[in-house]
Amino acid sequence: MKNPPRPERIEYGDRSLEAGQLGDDPIEAFAHWFAEAVESGIPEANAMCLCTSSEAGAPDGRMVLLKSFDDRGFLFYTNYESEKARHLSETPQAALVFWWQSLRRQIRIRGVVEKLPSVESAEYFATRPEDSRFGAWASRQSTEISSRQVLLNSLEDVRKRFEAVEVPRPPHWGGYVLRPSEIEFWQGRDSRLHDRIKFCKTGQSWETSRLMP
Repeated sequence: MKNPPRPERIEYGDRSLEAGQLGDDPIEAFAHWFAEAVESGIPEANAMCLCTSSEAGAPDGRMVLLKSFDDRGFLFYTNYESEKARHLSETPQAALVFWWQSLRRQIRIRGVVEKLPSVESAEYFATRPEDSRFGAWASRQSTEISSRQVLLNSLEDVRKRFEAVEVPRPPHWGGYVLRPSEIEFWQGRDSRLHDRIKFCKTGQSWETSRLMP
């Protein structure tokens, strides 16, 4: 087997990061970096890798979309019968990773995960496009099917079921909030001498430290 082609090495520039630039609140610092990512035109800047582990400690990761964030933490939505949901039931801790290539920035977040109140999940579900609401009913996420046609048949059944009526939130679908205990801001630098500033929560306050790259 031939070795795969090696991507061209890229230098990350000399954009520095100091703790003072981030302030005392990492959620506010995240909001600032997130806004810059959106304003710079990064497609789906809210895409993040959600990392979970099973009760046996088997790790897994997948890309999901951040839907909002506030003082509680970082919110996302999924099927409660999915593999990620089973992991979160067994081990209610997770990690998030954002990577914004054009800005040479990464944010890593760790914390405990809790289900959102059903009322909050229903409010968000009502804002989704109708086809996405149909899809939440049609898909038994992470289960095996013999062909795509099985999914399409399920979708057609759902369309008929909710024809001319408002599509309610499925009981197996809803939101989670990751309440952060650690947030690390990573700024790429030349020669791989990156800047890393880490916030760790102690009680109700945050402590910062600089890490070696």
